[in-house]
Amino acid sequence: MKKILYIGNKLSKHGNTATGIETLGPLLEREGFEIRYASSVKNKVLRLLDMMMTTLRYARWSDYVLIDTYSTSNFWYAFVVSQCCRLMRVSYLPILRGGDLPARLKRNPQLCRTIFKNALVNVAPSGYLQKAFTDSGFDNIVYIPNTIEVNNYTYKKREDVLPKLLWVRSFSPIYNPEMALDVYEKLKTQYPETALCMVGPDKNGCLENIQKIARVRNLDVQFTGKLAKKDWAALSGSFDIFINTTHFDNMPVSVIEAMALGLPVVSTNVGGIPFLLEHNQTALLVNDGDTDAMVEAIKRLMSQQELVGKLAENAALLVANFDFNKVKNKWLDILK
Repeated sequence: MKKILYIGNKLSKHGNTATGIETLGPLLEREGFEIRYASSVKNKVLRLLDMMMTTLRYARWSDYVLIDTYSTSNFWYAFVVSQCCRLMRVSYLPILRGGDLPARLKRNPQLCRTIFKNALVNVAPSGYLQKAFTDSGFDNIVYIPNTIEVNNYTYKKREDVLPKLLWVRSFSPIYNPEMALDVYEKLKTQYPETALCMVGPDKNGCLENIQKIARVRNLDVQFTGKLAKKDWAALSGSFDIFINTTHFDNMPVSVIEAMALGLPVVSTNVGGIPFLLEHNQTALLVNDGDTDAMVEAIKRLMSQQELVGKLAENAALLVANFDFNKVKNKWLDILK
């Protein structure tokens, strides 16, 4: 039995959205791997210490160390853990989660080489990051997409689409939740039946700020807070269109899940999105922050039922490629 130490932000018990460590880890356990995890400590400094101490304690116990690697402050977790692994001569694999990692490669090239050149392989969950790392001179890159278990999602065919909008993401400025309010407000003036539901946990007070803006602007938005996947999947049956307003992105699982549920997607065309979605084929894409374009895209879906059907059917075919039963062999090729 292969042994894995998996380092990442395991914070769902604190109200955060489950990340790769909490989705991929159990799937690998089902394939027979023995896995130890770090860290579920809420405080960032203490979490870093816990990750470092766990690595020093268990790295030599493991055959591989997986490291969820982000692009902002959590980038430093990957740096510290990777250097511990180098010191202990243990193979480590950064899993490239951060949508803004290409900017990090340019901003800190020497630091990034220290982490990524010495990795056994770097796992890119999107063609976007695979290309960015290849263009920066890294040849130890393997593409393994983010995965879902398609059978856990019930596909619903949408007919007579109304402006009933669903937004699912952590509340953070990088995901631009205020744009969702702007889109809702513009549509509401023309279509009184417009509805917006925003699902996701708070990050650093952003949710409270968005709720305040909604109150000031008298916008009747439904805020659910964090929901389990099965709960927001059930909720999705009451909505007709999924909107993704992010400034930065890699390969968002929430968008893949929305497509599995039959929701036509309207998204900003940023980061890894154009590597995942094709305009007019699997989704409608608009420029970053272009509220008017997103409103017009939603109106297109309301008036063109054939387009809705085409997008949803093509998206369902795309999502089938991300089912874990198809993707797992890529992991097994590396880890076994």
